[in-house]
Parts: sequence; structure tokens; C-alpha cells
Amino acid sequence: MPDSLKVALKNSSDSDQVYAYITGIALQHGGQRCILKVDGDLYFPQDPPAIGSPLTEDCAIPIGPPGHTVTVTIPQMAGGRIWFSRGRKLTFLLNPGPALVEPSVLNPSDPNADVDFGFCEFTLNDAQLYANISYVDFVPRLPIAISLEQDGGEAQHVAGMAPDGVDRLAAALREQAHADGRPWDKLVVERDGRVLRVLNATHGNAVGASFDGYFEPYVDEVWAARPALRINTQAAPGILDAEFTGDDAITIGGETFGKPTTADILGCNSGPFTTGPSPTRNAIIPRLAAAFARTALLGADEHPSLPHTFYGRDPTNHYARLVHAHNADGKGYAFAYDDVQPDGGNDQSGKVNAGDPALFTVTVGGGQA
Repeated sequence: MPDSLKVALKNSSDSDQVYAYITGIALQHGGQRCILKVDGDLYFPQDPPAIGSPLTEDCAIPIGPPGHTVTVTIPQMAGGRIWFSRGRKLTFLLNPGPALVEPSVLNPSDPNADVDFGFCEFTLNDAQLYANISYVDFVPRLPIAISLEQDGGEAQHVAGMAPDGVDRLAAALREQAHADGRPWDKLVVERDGRVLRVLNATHGNAVGASFDGYFEPYVDEVWAARPALRINTQAAPGILDAEFTGDDAITIGGETFGKPTTADILGCNSGPFTTGPSPTRNAIIPRLAAAFARTALLGADEHPSLPHTFYGRDPTNHYARLVHAHNADGKGYAFAYDDVQPDGGNDQSGKVNAGDPALFTVTVGGGQA
């Protein structure tokens, strides 16, 4: 595994004002938070004098006019993000610690709230490069695609959305709101009369879109049906049978799970989906949570199940359903466990990974979709 990797940043947008930022935790520098500078060196933020202090370095990487590519080299990083903005630079701030304050789409007072930006996520370590297009928080107006070339000659590609993908997603969510009366349309954030981004329903409360009580009828339907249910942990515990115990619990592999709420299903990290010290429980949670998020529990006996069982009932996660529908290849991380798939199944999460990466290309603007 290389100590570093070449990353090609390609502009396929309609703008000559596109900037990239690369942030992460530098694994070869004691786990310090870092940002790649335009000259290729790493900037390590120091403890600032006050909350909300500016960076002492301008770490924006201009990637040139449409069709232009800038190639940089990154060291091993964990929790990495490659950010892009169009039209304006992003503002990163520092809090004492030091703690890097990243752009937020949920805080209306954030200096980046009106900026057209997005990001992909990656980790480069001793084992592999792993990267994905993330829609867990929001879908940006500025589409991102990723490709990976390997030393062995293999190639992987995730297409992302077309330039008008967010507009089509917004229109579909508005249609869904009209159909079921739920506030899917409020997830659409507009500026100056056009769609800037679409928030995940997980963050609906930030824009007055409450989904309280949404999934509860489906959960009750599952308990009423008490279907035959097996969870393939895809780990040492193997395939585990489930038993519905009473009106509000299910036991799998000796672990008991209560009925999840809508918030539990959207976030996948609370209630019965809270991880803990049990390896068996922690292997069950992603597969059970994904089955609820995809409303697949009444469409198959064993989970993870195949994609034809996903999102086929109401209520369902229409944000996730429509995100997949409007990505050119149907791939993208629409909720926390969207990487869960059957053994040998087709990946849904929009990821690339390999232990022999040679070139990682991130294309912004949707022109390659």
C-alpha cells in the first residue's frame, strides 16, 4: 500500500470558478487534523485565540476552467473529505482545541449556507483507499463523480448525478409531497429562485419538515405480520433466525431489539440501532436498520435482501429511493447503512475501494455522469 496517492480533480462544470479543499486526519503525523495546501504541503491548524477564528492559510485549490484537471498528492488520511465549491470559496473556521469548523448546511448563520458546495469522503490507510459519494446529509447542486484506477489495471467508477440531477430530484420530491401530504418538498433548499441543495429527511427539522410518526405504521405492520426473518450478519455469527417476542420486541442471536421510531430508522444510530460492546449485536444492527430504512422486511425472508425489495411500500424513505433513481448508475450513500448488500450483490452506496490504488479521480459538475 503506498504512503501517498495521486488525486486528479477535474472540472466538468460550466464554471471557471471551482475550488477544491482536502481535509482529513494525517495518519503519518500523529493523527493531527490537516488540510492540503495548494503547494502540496499540509497545513496543521493551531489552537486559535477565539471561537470562530479564521484559518491562517488559504487552502483553496483552484481547479481551472471547464475541462481542466489539477493533480495533487495526498498522504495517508482517515476521515478525509474532498470539498468543492462553485462561484465562491468556502469558509473554514477554527475553535479552540484546535477544532476545525466545517461548512454546514443545517446552520442558517453558517458563512457557507448560500454557497454551492458538496463533497465526497475517503480514507487512505495501510490497507486500502476507500471512497464514496455521500448523500447522508444532503444532495448538492454541484454533482460529484469518482473513479479509481488500480495498479493491476482494473478500474472502478461511480457516475453521480447529471448537471440537472438536483432539479429533477427536487421535482420528484415535490410530487411525492403532493401524493402523500408529507413534507418532502420542504427538504428542497432554494436560493435566488433555483434549487441549491436537497436535505436528507434525517435533517428535516432544520427546515420545518417533521416526519414524526411517519414509519410507525410500517413498523406496526411488520410486527402484526411477524414474518419469517433471518439476518445474515456476514460475520462470525453467521445467519441468525429472528423471533418476535411480544408486541414490541424481536430477538435475534440472543439480542433483543425494540420497535424503532421514525427517528431511529432515518438516523440508524439510536434506539434499537445503538451499537455497544456486543459484536453480535453490532453485526446485526446495520442489516436490520437497512431493512427498515428500505422497507424490505415484508418483501424477503433473509436480509440483506436484493434491490428489487427496496422502497416498494408506503410509507418508505422516498428521499433514499429518489436519490438512487436520479443518480446515473443508481448508486449513492443515501442513509448511514446504504453500503449493506447481500453477499455478491450489487453495491448501492457509490463507493470505490482497492488495496492497490494508482489514481483517484474526482470529477465535479456532472459532465461525466
